[in-house]
Amino acid sequence: MDTAVARDRALDAAEELFYARGIQAVGMDELRGASGLSLKRLYQLFPTKEQLVVAYLARRDACWRGRLAAHVTRQRDPRERIPAVFDWLQEWFGEAGFRGCAWHNAYGELGTTSTPVAEQVRAHKEAFRDYLASLVDAAGLPAALTGPLFLLAEGAMVTAGVTGGSRPAAEAREAARVLVAAAGADGVSRWSPTP
Repeated sequence: MDTAVARDRALDAAEELFYARGIQAVGMDELRGASGLSLKRLYQLFPTKEQLVVAYLARRDACWRGRLAAHVTRQRDPRERIPAVFDWLQEWFGEAGFRGCAWHNAYGELGTTSTPVAEQVRAHKEAFRDYLASLVDAAGLPAALTGPLFLLAEGAMVTAGVTGGSRPAAEAREAARVLVAAAGADGVSRWSPTP
């Protein structure tokens, strides 16, 4: 079997099992069975479970951010792209099998014991924050708006993961609209966060 195909099969199994049940609850033997690969082949591809977790998170990051950007760019008005982020989060939270943010979950399980996993989680969150900053900039809004919008989105993710509902995204979207309005339609901030 081609290495790329085998790697995809391993990552498909890891994504399904790690996201549904948690990283520590899933052993390499179970991943072997789900992927259809031998344990030897699995370890050739990923010598440690930690390496498999990092690869799973990296691949999921590319997919997650790609899906988000594809949804957001449907909005022509740069100001409507900010609430579109929360619209997409609401759709994601409503998907069958949603079990919260994979990066929050991974950090909760391994963030204090695995530097590579913690770094992968931080890289994902930094990329998401940078994406929000690009939307704020394109909308002509003050850069200081990025942090509060990021916290609204992250808070919605945590709350949706705990409650199992999509309502946190709708509530965060309305809060984001208030913040954008307070920042000023002319791009001149009448709002600033308190230090």
